[in-house]
This record gives sequence, C-alpha cells and structure tokens, in this order.
Amino acid sequence: MRLAWSAPLLFAAAAAGQTLTGLWDATVKVGETEIPFRMEFAGEGSKVRGWFFNGDAKVPSTGGTFENGRLVLNFDYYAAKLDATYKDGVLEGTYVRAGRPSVFHARRFVPPQLNDVDVPQIAGLWEIGVKSSKGEAAWRFIVRQSGPEVSAAILRVDGDTGVLEGTYRDGKFVLSHFSGARPMLLEVTPAKDGTLELLENRRTRMTAIRSADARAKGLPEPADPSRHTSVEDPTVPLHYSAPDLDGKMVSDTDGRFRNKVVIVAIGGSWCPNCHDEAPFLVELYKKYHARGLEIVELSFEEPEQLQNPARLRAFIKEYGIPYTVLLAGETSQLHEKLPQAVNLNAWPTTFFLGRDGRVRSVHAGFAAPASGSFHDELKSETEHLIEGLLAEGVVSAPAHRL
Repeated sequence: MRLAWSAPLLFAAAAAGQTLTGLWDATVKVGETEIPFRMEFAGEGSKVRGWFFNGDAKVPSTGGTFENGRLVLNFDYYAAKLDATYKDGVLEGTYVRAGRPSVFHARRFVPPQLNDVDVPQIAGLWEIGVKSSKGEAAWRFIVRQSGPEVSAAILRVDGDTGVLEGTYRDGKFVLSHFSGARPMLLEVTPAKDGTLELLENRRTRMTAIRSADARAKGLPEPADPSRHTSVEDPTVPLHYSAPDLDGKMVSDTDGRFRNKVVIVAIGGSWCPNCHDEAPFLVELYKKYHARGLEIVELSFEEPEQLQNPARLRAFIKEYGIPYTVLLAGETSQLHEKLPQAVNLNAWPTTFFLGRDGRVRSVHAGFAAPASGSFHDELKSETEHLIEGLLAEGVVSAPAHRL
C-alpha cells in the first residue's frame, strides 16, 4: 500500500514546493543522438547539489542553485555547467562543457518495467576489431550481466569508456553512459554466429568476438599498454621542465627529485581518463611518498587554460592532489616537450623513473574500475613495480674532483 501511494505524493510535493531531491532520468543530445543517463539532486532552499553516475561512483557538482524554477549546477573540474528550467515535472535546458552545448532533458526517475523474456547471455570478455588512430587493431569489451540488466565497458589503450549500463529489449541490449563526459549510446545485438553486432551513437558499426575465439578467427591482440610507448634511449634520464601553477619553473634536476622514484604522469584536466587516474595517483603518493616516491603531473591544456588554469585548479581540489602539477603546454606540444618519448599518443601516459632518473617502465592509458579485473591487475602491477624501484639502493652522488 505504501508503494502505491509514494509516487503520487512525490510528484505532488515536487509541484507544490519545486523540490528536485531524488533520482531523475535524463538525456543529453549529442549531434542527432540522445544519450540516456541517470542523475540525482539534493538540497534545501536555493542551494542544490547534483550528481552524475559512473556505475556506482558519483560525479558531484561543485556548486549549484535552484531558484524561481531555474536550476544551475557547476562542475568546475570539467569547466561545465548545467542550466535548466523546471516546469510541469520536467527539466529542460543545456549542459555546456568546454564551450560545447548539449540539449538537456530530465524527468523524475521511474523504475523500468523489465519484460519477462528469454534474454541472451552475453556476460564475459569480448574483443572488437578496429583500426584506431593510435595504431590499435582490437579493443576489449567487458560485459557483466544480471538477467536483462547489463553493465559494460570498452577498454582501449588510453582507458575505458566508463560504465555503460542498460537493459535488453526488442532483441537488443541498449546501453549508455554519461557522467558529465564520455557520452555514448551502444546498441548490442547478439548475432546467430555467436558474435555481437555493436552500433555506437547510431553511427559506428563494430563486431565483438569472444576473446576465447578471437585468435582463431584472425583478430590481432589488443595493444599492450605496457609496450605501447617507450623512450629512444632508456640509459638517459627523462628530462622535463615546466612552470607550476604559481609560475615557478620546475625540472627533473630539482633537488626534490634527487634519489627519488618518480612517476611522471602525462595528462590534462580535459581528459576523462586522466580524471579516472587521479585518485589512484593520490593513493600511491600517500602510500609511498614517505619511502621516497615523488609524482609529477605534466598537464597539457588548451590555450585559455594555460592563461587561467581554473579548471585545472578545480581538478586538483576535487581529487585532493598533494603532488607536483605543472603546466606543460598545449596538447599539440606534447612531442616537443617530451622528445625522448616514442609513440606517445595516449592520454594519460605514465612514466616510472628509478632513483637514477631513467625510465624503467611506461604505461599507456588507465583502466578504471569500469574495466573490472584489468583495473585490479593494473593497480597490483603498479604497486609491485613501485615497491621494486623503492627497494633499489640510493644512487651515490659523484665525487668532486680537486
């Protein structure tokens, strides 16, 4: 009885007091494609907060108001703003990120009606044949399933798509993702030959093959992120120099890095996969800094961000970044600023330096929690690598000649 009355009472309260608190079903329009996703709002009076979702993880607003029927939410670490008007139980407006507007629409969340049908089982690991601009011949497609409900992610050399979620209806799985970034609609249709036909954002068609069958069917292996990028001469220390956010020049020769294990992280506050990586770098810094680990973020940004790095400052604040962050330049200057690197084209890319400053390992991209076991393996392998580098002896300074 309580469930039967709850929905009408919720709608009546919303109409009377214009409260937005609760879950909402929303869409953003990217090109001609509407991307469905879920949001949550909370707050009292004119102060409101909002959250996107990436699977179970919440992506919070950094500030917001709801006054006279107008909702404004800021996501400063994305340089993004949601501006919508509430009327008759509907929110309509725009979501603008980095100057690019998308039409936004939302209604209060209604639990989906899942049909009692024979649902194909697609859970497991798949591979997708591609020809990417980064030289990849295959991507991984990781699928988890509970009846008609599916969550999935496409894992590329630079990282994953975030969690794609959806259900089975009308002969296909309709999955989507939007967490303030990475909008994607993915329609997945099981084929009679055991493959999956994928349609991304109503434009790009791909085929997924079970990983167990991929080699037998001639599909090349996905790129190995630990071999994708290297350096020309690993016997030479990696050199870098750039200003911090206060304008002070910092370089690899600074005393703070002497005899330290150093992670040099290449990224940018515009990059969703760099947002994925930041909490892990913070975790590593807190765990190993006292034992001799330093982290340097070389952040490549747009020209306006280099003049006023407001988004990067918000990025640092959002993730509580305690390590060194430098304004390395524009994205087009990547190879100019790091000429020692070979095949450096993934955002993020992480260089691991021994106490002597030489590159001991390079990892392209970041497999986030959406990537399941690949994320767990990456964390474990990274910690094992750092433990080994820290265990190496301190490099003695050369003797001074008289």
